Amino acid sequence: MSYVDGFVIAVPTANKDAYREMAEKAAPIFFDYGALHVAENWGDDVPEGKVTDFRRAVKATPEETVVFSWVLWPSKEVRDTGMKKFMEDPRLKEMTEMPFDGKRMIFGGFAPLVDLRK
Repeated sequence: MSYVDGFVIAVPTANKDAYREMAEKAAPIFFDYGALHVAENWGDDVPEGKVTDFRRAVKATPEETVVFSWVLWPSKEVRDTGMKKFMEDPRLKEMTEMPFDGKRMIFGGFAPLVDLRK
């Protein structure tokens, strides 16, 4: 069964191009270690909620945009091995300056519960 890593972060809106560059460099590394799909999604319609919302979850400021991303793996086992190798890959270490505050990133691994496609 497939497995998904999900990420939500706040990126300074002025860093959109730098974020895209970083994401385009990271995606091939994920693919090298078994990922099937990498999606980076720039917030376009992210409303404020009454109790909580994406913006509050990552403490986004008015100058930041919420990014919602995921990596699809063929299985949790491939993900566990692949993510370990990804984190150790020297290409990742070359990306020394992140265009966002990683301390406010929310991330986690998810086992699909319903996966329907037309």
